[in-house]
Amino acid sequence: VQVVESGGGLVQPGGSLRLSCLVSGLPFSRYHLRWYRQAPGKEREFVGGIWGPPNFAPYYGDFVKGRFTISRDNTKSMCYLQMNSLKPDDTAVYFCNAGRSGSSPGPYWGQGTQVTVSS
Repeated sequence: VQVVESGGGLVQPGGSLRLSCLVSGLPFSRYHLRWYRQAPGKEREFVGGIWGPPNFAPYYGDFVKGRFTISRDNTKSMCYLQMNSLKPDDTAVYFCNAGRSGSSPGPYWGQGTQVTVSS
C-alpha cells in the first residue's frame, strides 16, 4: 500500500491550495480517508475526512469552519483537500490517512506535504 500526498507549498495569507492524495494497493472505494496536520512543536491535529461506503460524505474538524473541502474520486483512487482563506496558523505538514475503521485513523499514512502560509 502506498499513500502519496502532493500539492503543498508556500501561499500568502488568504490564499488557496489544493492537496492531493493518491492511494494505491488497496480497494480504494472501500476505505475511509482522513487528513491530519502537524505543526512544529504541536501534536497531530485532525483536519477532516471522507467516509467510504455507503455515503462517501465529508466531515471536518472544528477549526475548519467552512474553509476546507474534502472530496474523493474513486475512479482515480484520489482524495483531495481544498483549502481556502488560509491563515498562518494553517502552516503544517499535512498527512493523508486511509483505513477501514470509522472511529480511528487507519494504518496507512503518507509521508506528508508541507504547507506554509506566510507573506
